[in-house]
Amino acid sequence: MIVCSCNVISDRQIRDAVNETQPSVRTAGQVYRCLGCSAQCGRCARMIRKLIDDVNASACGACPRECPVAGHSHNHNHSHPPTHLPTHAAVPAE
Repeated sequence: MIVCSCNVISDRQIRDAVNETQPSVRTAGQVYRCLGCSAQCGRCARMIRKLIDDVNASACGACPRECPVAGHSHNHNHSHPPTHLPTHAAVPAE
């Protein structure tokens, strides 16, 4: 499935980039760089992050104990801060 329509990136390409890159890819920006492109509109960043998490979570068990992904589940009742904003997003004035 196409995840990023701006750069025509598929979920398979993202999974391959995460699986085959050492050190491991942990951000959407790193995925873009691995695939030779850059973020455009930013709408795909959340899905890219989910795919990264899915790939890393499936590898857990082989990770060292200090692995930040090991044991992390998204079945909890707190919110995560928005960490994946488009680079062109305006920051509100205080």
